[in-house]
Amino acid sequence: MTIEDDFYCAEVLSGRTAVRTVQETADVIAFRHTRPLFETHIVVVPKRHIASLLDPTLNDDLLLSVLHVVQAVARDVVAERGAGRVQTNLGSYQDSKHLHWHVYAGGRLP
Repeated sequence: MTIEDDFYCAEVLSGRTAVRTVQETADVIAFRHTRPLFETHIVVVPKRHIASLLDPTLNDDLLLSVLHVVQAVARDVVAERGAGRVQTNLGSYQDSKHLHWHVYAGGRLP
């Protein structure tokens, strides 16, 4: 897989696919999922390509930056919905090979 095949790099971070940003820092963007599976479904991604949580190039500073945004988004989701989930996938469970976290709540959409 190349970075060009990575949806987050090729589409979101390049600006080719418009997203509804929820939070953004110099290193991280959080946005409403483009094809939500839940009533509230937000994706948090680092702005530079990191394949997954297991990527050896992921440093502590970037991981901490990502987790701060995940935490802030999760707080907002819980405040709004009363509950929430935070998830990242690895290996064959990971459809997009760019580190990303899902923060979601509510019922599964049809």
